[in-house]
Amino acid sequence: MASFNKLKNVLVLAFDWILYGAGASDTCQVTVTQPRFQEAEHSTHTVYLTCTFSASGCLSSPPQVLWFRFLSNEHEDLCTPGCTNHLKYKVHLSGNNSSLQINNLTVNDNAIYICGVAFPDSSSPRSKQTGDGTVLTKRAENQDSNGKLVFTFMIIASSLLFLYSTTAFTFFVVYQLKPKLLKKSGKENQRRENCKISSGRKIFQAIAQELQKQRYAEHCQQPDDLEDDTFYQNR
Repeated sequence: MASFNKLKNVLVLAFDWILYGAGASDTCQVTVTQPRFQEAEHSTHTVYLTCTFSASGCLSSPPQVLWFRFLSNEHEDLCTPGCTNHLKYKVHLSGNNSSLQINNLTVNDNAIYICGVAFPDSSSPRSKQTGDGTVLTKRAENQDSNGKLVFTFMIIASSLLFLYSTTAFTFFVVYQLKPKLLKKSGKENQRRENCKISSGRKIFQAIAQELQKQRYAEHCQQPDDLEDDTFYQNR
């Protein structure tokens, strides 16, 4: 990273030197932004790297957009502004947006791509700026296969973990609720037994009361019969 920062500073100085020009405006300020990372699948043949810039206080002349590539220990001029390889690279400009088209993409194109914007007619040091660079990575075919295998393994592992968690939770709930269910069932059985005993007692009491009524009725009728017999004998 330190070597990249040093090389970027040298690149900015070279960039200023390439596009230096004397102009009437000294208040021109340019800001350049780039996405930090961009990844391409192994089957991708063409990729577009985007670059957005804003300018204030600059002349109405169109800006120049330049693209550089940072390799391991050196930088390479791709389009400054003309492209060194028109079959491989092409620059598109629309308003404040620019893009670098890279054709026949291979893993050898993995690098840091830097976008630069300049207003050559301005002498302001802020009229020539570069972005922080976009790290382009193209996956190799075996990396995609490994990625699919890892993704499939993660899905299977997640499913098994879900089934295990569900089963463990079910057993836990049953284990926790089993004493309560047994206790509730015992109470219900006891309640039914008590109801049966209570019903038997009520039936027995009803039978006893009925027998007692019958005995009382017989006892009450017996003196009347004796009185009648005595009355007839006296006469």
